[in-house]
Amino acid sequence: MTTKKRLRDVPVLHDEVKERHQIVVTPTAWENMKREASRRKISISELIEEFGRGINSLTASPINGI
Repeated sequence: MTTKKRLRDVPVLHDEVKERHQIVVTPTAWENMKREASRRKISISELIEEFGRGINSLTASPINGI
């Protein structure tokens, strides 16, 4: 996979530019996220992005009993 040149204020992976936010998690949660991001070969930021973008599709899933 080739990487795209990063330019300030130009989205690369998504249709909008990411903004800086702060989260607070336990050391266990952080280690789990680091491990999962490493397994997927992505950053923790991108792991959280994938989770956040998948929320709507998760709530519409028949797995959740809806």
